[in-house]
Amino acid sequence: MSRGPSGPAGLSGHELADLLDAAGLTGRGGAAFRTGVKVRAAHDHGAHLVVNACDGELGAAKDAYVVDRHLDSLLRGAALVAPGRRRRTTFAAHRGSATAARLHAAGVPVLEVPARYVSSEESALVSLANGGLARPLAKRRPIVTGGRHAAGGRVPATVVLNAETVLRVAQVVEHGPEWFRGVGTLDEPGPRLVALSGAVAYPGVLETAAGVTFASLLEACGADPGAEHVVVGGLGGVMLSVAEARSTTWSTPGLAPFGGAPGPGVVIVLDPARCPLTVVSEWLAYAGGESAGQCGPCMFGVPSLASAWEGLVRSPSSVSVDAVRAAAGLLPGRGACRFPDGVARFAGSALRVLSPHLAAHARGGCPTEGAHHVAV
Repeated sequence: MSRGPSGPAGLSGHELADLLDAAGLTGRGGAAFRTGVKVRAAHDHGAHLVVNACDGELGAAKDAYVVDRHLDSLLRGAALVAPGRRRRTTFAAHRGSATAARLHAAGVPVLEVPARYVSSEESALVSLANGGLARPLAKRRPIVTGGRHAAGGRVPATVVLNAETVLRVAQVVEHGPEWFRGVGTLDEPGPRLVALSGAVAYPGVLETAAGVTFASLLEACGADPGAEHVVVGGLGGVMLSVAEARSTTWSTPGLAPFGGAPGPGVVIVLDPARCPLTVVSEWLAYAGGESAGQCGPCMFGVPSLASAWEGLVRSPSSVSVDAVRAAAGLLPGRGACRFPDGVARFAGSALRVLSPHLAAHARGGCPTEGAHHVAV
């Protein structure tokens, strides 16, 4: 197998991949897959590159931040991953967004993506980039090697990397693996971004690293001192009590006991003046409406979970926690993408964290409404 052409820094594809492996760079879009592995496969198969700048998760904002603050480095990173004329690079952003406008102004090819949750999923972007619908593809093998979609048409080899990941590629080449490993942890090295939003005084994107304490993140964004719950990772993540968050670090080992991980770099502080059960109900209803319309777990399972949760909130005496748990248990591992898995994980974490709140509702009262004198 040829090692491929040299990129702008004089590196072959395998030399770049080796450098990224030495740095320990993993994807910043949520899956945390080793970037060197994807880059090596992309060069071996002559894959096209799609840079995902969609900010597709609830609370996400770091893709827009990278395009706005680090566009030159982003373009350098893309040129390193997909050098030469025979490899095409496309930048994906939500249709009509400021990010899409900024990329258009930079003169790069832009794939405008529908503002749907599943439309910015890896294989959905590959489908859209190749003339199909922005819906996830059933993946019998990695998309980076190419394949065929459900209708039998050919899907060329394509690699999808998150915008922050591509930025970090440029930084590793510019500064070296040792510089990259100078922050973060041994297992999760390098700088990374986190979007902080919700009941905070200073919403925005923070430059940080894995291993920092949640207490420092909550302090940096000016979290409401009365806040009791925080969501890490958005709709595909987990809910924690603020007390749990303050006891741990923003890292995979720190979040693993709660079923979570840093994921796409999203932390949302829930408004203490709103009933958290209602907030979860709204999120699950949104998830139920975001189906790609092609797999049972997404078409029927997620709406069923949303309906069960709403029933539990409205009538806890007639709908049991076990019914919600059972609806969530039917989702993981059965769809074309991991959307149902993430929704089930989020709902399960909310059941755990909000069990005292659920018990209060079952007794006929809402602690939030009582504490904040919110009219029913």
